[in-house]
Amino acid sequence: MSTEETRTWTGPSAPERLALLRQAKSIAIVGASDKPSRASYFVATYLQSSTRYKVYFVNPVVKEILGEPTYASLADLPESPDIVDVFRKHDDLPGVLDEAIAAGAGTLWLQLGSWHEDVAKEAEAAGLDVVMDRCVKIEHARFHGGLHLAGFDTGVISSKRQVLA
Repeated sequence: MSTEETRTWTGPSAPERLALLRQAKSIAIVGASDKPSRASYFVATYLQSSTRYKVYFVNPVVKEILGEPTYASLADLPESPDIVDVFRKHDDLPGVLDEAIAAGAGTLWLQLGSWHEDVAKEAEAAGLDVVMDRCVKIEHARFHGGLHLAGFDTGVISSKRQVLA
């Protein structure tokens, strides 16, 4: 998102995001990386190990990620993905949207920090659901009680500092 862009688009509510995640059977990660230091790799690891989704990796350069083959584009997938989870730079988003529409995707999901009002409006006009500036992993874990897996949820609800014995 450019710093000048004003946010006027309103995304789905938490219950609506939960419904999108519950209805989905497949997620394609566009911009998936085989490097463990990348956010897309962390998300892919979580989705593979902690969810029931069929996860597809879209990366035209890498041959395999987490033991699964990669696909050069969304058009190469064996099925239409329910969710297209995008890890690409801002200027690439219109092209990813075009691919998602052509592939028959149901939801365009832009990761944390990714916001593109024009892409969101065009995606919705084409019949896609849109989520922006949210992480699939964090949202799934939040809705399913798994944030502790990444160290975000201690299970203690208190405003007081804990005293270690």
